[in-house]
Amino acid sequence: MAELGFNIPSLLVFVVNFSVLLGILYLLAYKPILKFLDQRSQTIKESLDAAENARYEAKQSEDRTKAGLQDARREGEKFLERARENARIYQEEEMNRAREEADDFMSRAREEIKQERDGAIDEVRRHFAELTISAAERVIGRSLDNEIHQELIGKVLDEDHKANNKE
Repeated sequence: MAELGFNIPSLLVFVVNFSVLLGILYLLAYKPILKFLDQRSQTIKESLDAAENARYEAKQSEDRTKAGLQDARREGEKFLERARENARIYQEEEMNRAREEADDFMSRAREEIKQERDGAIDEVRRHFAELTISAAERVIGRSLDNEIHQELIGKVLDEDHKANNKE
């Protein structure tokens, strides 16, 4: 080998030096680098798993939110329907109350009209009785007993009034 330019003792020293250097590099650099790369790979894998979990949870959250919005929409529609129904019932109650008040007013007005009519009829009877007495006094030429005459006229008018009410 010497002919080729290789010196065996130098070659052995180079091989030993290379092996020692390789062993030192293996212990000091290669193992920590491999360990660091394994840790980095594990961290990336965990990050990808966490991202996948976050995506899954976001999808579930979105689905829950959509379901909640639909429930809220349904509740809102039910609330509006109840409000419409309550408004309709209130309107009917107010209309009934207004009708009752109008009926009461009409009943009171009819009663007042009847009382005024009866009062007017009584007043007309009194005036008629006075006129009849005056007319009878003029015709007869003398004065009649006012109480007896009033009684006779009242009876005649009552009989006439009863006859008119029966018709």
